[in-house]
Amino acid sequence: MADTLQSLAILGATGSIGDSTLAIIRQHPNRYRIHALTGFSRVDKLLALAMEFHPVKICTSPDNYAQLSQKVTDAGLDTIILSGDEGLIEIASDEAVDTVVAAIVGAAGLSSTLAAAGAGKRILLANKESLVMAGDLVIKTAKKHGATILPIDSEHNAIYQCLPAAIQADNTAIHHTSYGIKKLWLTASGGSFLDKSIKQMQNASVKEAVNHPNWSMGQKISIDSATMMNKGLELIEACHLFDLKEHQIQVVIHPNSVVHSLVEYVDGSFLAQLGTPDMKTPIAHALAYPERIKSGVMPLDLYQLGSLKFLAPDLDKFACLKLARYAARLGTGACIALNTANEIAVEAFLAEKICLTDIAVIVKACLDDKTIAQDYSQDFGDEVLGLERILTMDKKVRKIATAKIKLLKQGDVL
Repeated sequence: MADTLQSLAILGATGSIGDSTLAIIRQHPNRYRIHALTGFSRVDKLLALAMEFHPVKICTSPDNYAQLSQKVTDAGLDTIILSGDEGLIEIASDEAVDTVVAAIVGAAGLSSTLAAAGAGKRILLANKESLVMAGDLVIKTAKKHGATILPIDSEHNAIYQCLPAAIQADNTAIHHTSYGIKKLWLTASGGSFLDKSIKQMQNASVKEAVNHPNWSMGQKISIDSATMMNKGLELIEACHLFDLKEHQIQVVIHPNSVVHSLVEYVDGSFLAQLGTPDMKTPIAHALAYPERIKSGVMPLDLYQLGSLKFLAPDLDKFACLKLARYAARLGTGACIALNTANEIAVEAFLAEKICLTDIAVIVKACLDDKTIAQDYSQDFGDEVLGLERILTMDKKVRKIATAKIKLLKQGDVL
């Protein structure tokens, strides 16, 4: 049982991970207190959360700072209001914070996650892009400053639960033959288009693409699930979290979304974590680790479960997964290009500027672009220059990806 209240900062509090985290916090008021909350676009929701949880600090975008400030004043709150990356970094490294929930979507969450690692925080990591773009740098910084990274993506959390305690404490221990780790298996639902043809994917509407069959998620991750880019990003994240190479991690489609991932051992054993598809389960695990607390999730009914289905992914149909493996083999520079090009392409699809299958076309064109590829050899893990190089690369790829989308719309071949 926790003796004192754990002080939390939730980065991305107004998103789906924030919703799930706060749902758990409400169940355990004697274990947790909210020190800071952030949300960049949903001002009214952030204000409502501030009124409920009374954080010391809140942070929003520079564009929304004045509006939020006025609303906070009108509500009679004495909350400190911050804005932008500077505000996120201040919160992530605040001495009063024990645990940082890193749930900002996309590359926007990188700087604050790195700041939390540098401040030696306990990090509940949902922002997979931080490790995709800067895995070497984040892991190196966390180890140097004594930070703990606990994954709350359902797949990585499942793997974490199925590994020996020694590997949980030190990911390099996974290479000790005495633990007998052979391979990791990431499960994937197959998303909205598992049973659809490539032609149907090509003609898909935004509404169809974000309609995930099993999980309730935000738009960006729902699109990534539909293309299986999400699984590709998770594969790269897993390489960093568990200190393995791309070929040591397999992906299997599991439409039931009941088995959240597996660890294969050399003796033929597979250890798997099962549960109802609800993000509150992995979040509750990480919040209380190494203890356990109630999450409020309905348990599986094993009598009603029936059969479990597993399929090999179709890499022609889900080209983004194949591209992610390719980027993982090339290294950090290619992973930055993959992630950034995908973010820009997903934005274009959501704005109905391109079709769903064009996302892979844009990503591949950026990975193969000579102007981008010439930077792949840089040392992005350098503790002094690494972050600057990553952000510069990100900015460069955004510009090139945007230009390629314009060319694609004009009918040009990329």
